[in-house]
Amino acid sequence: MKDGVTVLLLRHGEIVQTAPRCFVGQRDLPLTATGRRQAEAWAPVLAGLKLGKAWCSDLSRARDTAALALAGSGITATALPQLREISLGGWEGLSADEVRQRFPGEYERRGTDLAGVAPAGGESFAQAQDRAWTALCGIVAGRNGWLLVVAHAGINRALICRVLGLPLAELFLLGQEYCALNILEFPRQGRARLAALNLPPGGAAQRLGLPGR
Repeated sequence: MKDGVTVLLLRHGEIVQTAPRCFVGQRDLPLTATGRRQAEAWAPVLAGLKLGKAWCSDLSRARDTAALALAGSGITATALPQLREISLGGWEGLSADEVRQRFPGEYERRGTDLAGVAPAGGESFAQAQDRAWTALCGIVAGRNGWLLVVAHAGINRALICRVLGLPLAELFLLGQEYCALNILEFPRQGRARLAALNLPPGGAAQRLGLPGR
């Protein structure tokens, strides 16, 4: 976009998942070897752009993804706690069955009001969206050109819902693969828009018009 800000909103790379699957939230889990390779695949793509600045969640999986993806660009990402994944409080590290056992009725209540109900000791998606959106608006304010933001599936979906005007009840309809890229455009006049969703490196290079990639 020639006049305004284009935010490249990247999800972090793969982390270890357990079976049965457990809630992660703000647990500080590292990237797997696959996750590191996923992040490294972005380095030639980002090196082909004139990135202005970069930011990331302060959780290690986002910080490491940003560092690997920015290798060769000469840019270091600034870590912001406001870009952390949604806090799931007492649910973190538990399976859905364990949550039902320890917090009777809470899982079902949250299922009926994803935006407004927070897990015990955690935050609702509306709360997470508000603090991440405030951070993103601060990042965009007064800037121009290409910016990188590395965050998490839940936060990325919540931000995209805000841009699209979608209710948070629909956020899981938005695909967010590990280390996939979303493109958000913030023109100087008018509303922000979603230009691309859930792109792999090859698709992003083509979408961004980078030659020979």
